[in-house]
Amino acid sequence: MSDAENINMLLPNNSPKLIDLMDDTVPGIGTYEDFNTIDWVREKSKDRDRHREITNKSKHSTVALLFSISDAFSGWLLMLLIGLMSGALAGGIDIAAHWMTDLKEGVCLNGFWFNHEHCCWASNETTFQERDKCPQWKSWAELMDGVSEGRVNVLNHFMYVSWALLFAFLAVILVRAFAPYACGSGIPEIKTILSGFIIRGYLGKWTLIIKTITLVLAVSSGLSLGKEGPLVHVACCCANILCHFFTKYRRNEAKRREVLSAASAVGVSVAFGAPIGGVLFSLEEVSYYFPLKTLWRSFFAALVAAFTLRYINPFGNSRLVLFYVEFHTPWHLLELIPFVLLGIFGGLWGAFFIHANIAWCRLRKNTRLGHYPVIEVLVVTLLTALLAFPNEYTRMSSSELISELFNDCGLLDSSKLCDYTGNSGSTSGSVNATAANGLGARLAGPKLYTAMWQLALALAFKMFITVATFGMKVPSGLFIPSMAVGAIAGRLLGVGMEQLAVHNHERDIFRGWCSPGADCITPGLYAMVGAAACLGGVTRMTVSLVVIMFELTGGLEYIVPLMAAAMTSKWVADALSRESIYEAHIRLNGYPFLEAKEEFRHKTLATDVMRPRRSDPPLSVLTQSGMTVEEVERLISDTTYSGFPVVISQLSQRLVGFVLRRDLFISLENARRHQDGVVSVSAVLFTECESPASPGAPPAVKLRSILDLSPFTVTVHTSMEIVVDIFRKLGLRQCLVIQNGRLLGIITKKDILKHMAQMANRDPESILFN
Repeated sequence: MSDAENINMLLPNNSPKLIDLMDDTVPGIGTYEDFNTIDWVREKSKDRDRHREITNKSKHSTVALLFSISDAFSGWLLMLLIGLMSGALAGGIDIAAHWMTDLKEGVCLNGFWFNHEHCCWASNETTFQERDKCPQWKSWAELMDGVSEGRVNVLNHFMYVSWALLFAFLAVILVRAFAPYACGSGIPEIKTILSGFIIRGYLGKWTLIIKTITLVLAVSSGLSLGKEGPLVHVACCCANILCHFFTKYRRNEAKRREVLSAASAVGVSVAFGAPIGGVLFSLEEVSYYFPLKTLWRSFFAALVAAFTLRYINPFGNSRLVLFYVEFHTPWHLLELIPFVLLGIFGGLWGAFFIHANIAWCRLRKNTRLGHYPVIEVLVVTLLTALLAFPNEYTRMSSSELISELFNDCGLLDSSKLCDYTGNSGSTSGSVNATAANGLGARLAGPKLYTAMWQLALALAFKMFITVATFGMKVPSGLFIPSMAVGAIAGRLLGVGMEQLAVHNHERDIFRGWCSPGADCITPGLYAMVGAAACLGGVTRMTVSLVVIMFELTGGLEYIVPLMAAAMTSKWVADALSRESIYEAHIRLNGYPFLEAKEEFRHKTLATDVMRPRRSDPPLSVLTQSGMTVEEVERLISDTTYSGFPVVISQLSQRLVGFVLRRDLFISLENARRHQDGVVSVSAVLFTECESPASPGAPPAVKLRSILDLSPFTVTVHTSMEIVVDIFRKLGLRQCLVIQNGRLLGIITKKDILKHMAQMANRDPESILFN
């Protein structure tokens, strides 16, 4: 291959090429092994060359022009397919999870496939206040016995626990047997994959199938988890599978990661019905490389997914506004103080949850507890079901609980949270004045106090059970459980502020807040702000969080309270722990993820980090000539390095280039099979011109086409702050250290992560993967 056909990995369009993998007929060249990092520079260079070739050919042929148009349109077609597939799967998950969740409590006589809400829709014997009660829906106790109230509760409790254990058992068994990668949230691994790491099978078809099925089972079991994070994993699986039908994305890992970035936005969109927030979430929290065209394609795919979901399940919680709110009382400036307090609570909760959950996961990992994941899941499920059933606010699903807490009390609300008079089955006290000033209707009655005690117990229960649940070997999301914790705390504070204002409405601080016939304070708003604060404390989201909450609730006028709580939550959580829950799990699992937000302020140099160290053996290198096939194959078999520097000679150590281990192995294997006369003593050449060989010598193997002639290099005196910045912004796998053109060492991504861990007084050996 001539110099004009080589890829230069640093210089753009008019530079010479180093290798042209599009024209390379050797299968496997340019691919990567499992648990390795891609070469972003090489992948982007391949795509530029491919695009340049298509453009040049389109100028001379109509067929090539049509191919060029289809190639440009293929990205949008792929986004359309991802949106349709993800939306359809999310709709099926939502419908199945609602039905199976209600199955724990009873069954519909009109058809066992109806959930509780759908069963009572057609009933003419229910009132709006008791719309969840109809003769067509029977609890399990009513079907079996239904005479004694005490026996009814015992039987219902038994059936509730039995169904929960069955669902959890099926979920963990399916994950263990068919797709171990289907467990957990998936977002830490997605972040790592998007940064360039290869995890074979994590986005495969079996993972997609098992994750979809077990996500329904895990959510239906009543465990304190959500389906939002796993839906991001499901959407990325869809994207990865569909990429294989498009050559442009199948053969280029960097292009595929653009699609996966868009898919992560689709996952949030189908989880919350928040297309804009989903795109911002992907941009702010997940993606490593997010060009402008990916932004628009992400938004398009997210819209397609949201409308597909709405079409499949138009009446469920998958509608475009998940928790619609309509508050009638404006918020007051002084209420920013309790909103900030909720932000402080959210930050404290986030820091507590991260530390406690990581400690629990380490305990699971380092003890015998981790050897029995099925037993762990069943024990946690049993405790959850036993303790959750007696309390109506823990028995209902987290989504229903959040919707209940966000609700503003209206004329027909029969909830205990709105029954301020304490009259059973009556709502008149919540809407009619019982005192001359018209404010007596907002005085808390006995049933509201009962609800507050139940919510307080629910808060403590969910805070601790969520710590033990997240990270088990079943699909588990964290968005909805975190929002539920914040919503409970917010509602408690909101009712407290409301009663404080009602009882002290004549004081200067509350004067003007309360007026006859109107609410002084809206407790539902506090629940919404608390939900945002706790979610922000765990994930450290800011702008995307506020936009998601706006799209969830439709409350545009509450942007300021949401932003105040979200920012306060992030500041408090960052003061206690710089990592979000996803970054903490990345570090726990030892993934080689270089966090862009983490600053490197240490005054170390490249020579302090490079290998080999003083006590290490010399660096393993190849020479551009003079080595045989047998010597190169022995070097490959005796080492585990991902690549080797190529030098002029062992004596001079003058750098020529860098060759990847996989490319070298495949090329030698291909030469032995298909090139006549190649034997173990055949010379291996990385030069353009073949050196004179002795008469009768076997033919040489020329490997210059797989050689990177312009690897990234730094000098021994380069600051590590600059080196870290280069690795982050260019996505490098390795960087060679030279001095006056002479090779001295190598710095890999793993070396940098180990060095950063050592500088932060963490165990450098926690970085597990190459």
